[in-house]
Amino acid sequence: MLSNPLFVTYGLISCIVILVGWVVRLEIKMWRLLRGKDAKSLEDAIVSAHDNLDKLNEFQKESVLYFINIEKRLNRSVQAVETIRFNPFKGTGEGGSQSFSTSFLSENGDGVVLSSLYSRDRVSVFSKPLAKYESTFELTDEEKEVIAVAKKNLER
Repeated sequence: MLSNPLFVTYGLISCIVILVGWVVRLEIKMWRLLRGKDAKSLEDAIVSAHDNLDKLNEFQKESVLYFINIEKRLNRSVQAVETIRFNPFKGTGEGGSQSFSTSFLSENGDGVVLSSLYSRDRVSVFSKPLAKYESTFELTDEEKEVIAVAKKNLER
């Protein structure tokens, strides 16, 4: 029954109709895709998109380098400033709380501590450099305290 030539003919005709329908459908899809004057408009669009992608990648690389540079500069910049006022002459009333210690610290703990001791006769100002929250000069209790407060605020 399957070897009957009539069934084989109908089967082949139905396969041809299905294939022709499929080809027509693909042709319609291709026509929609290439709607312009010719296929070059699609090629131009692809080339333009590729060029834009290259420009975007270049911009991304430049931006990353720029932000890395900014991050390095920020690490060196002053990021914590703290001041403590105190009376260096406890109990005598001289100077009041006009004396102070101020720290200027970077994220790495580098910077400076400025201290001023005020009395009726004179004002003394001291500057001590800091590296990693330490100084090669002896620090007073107030200077140590102001550095500790600034370090605590940096860690937030």
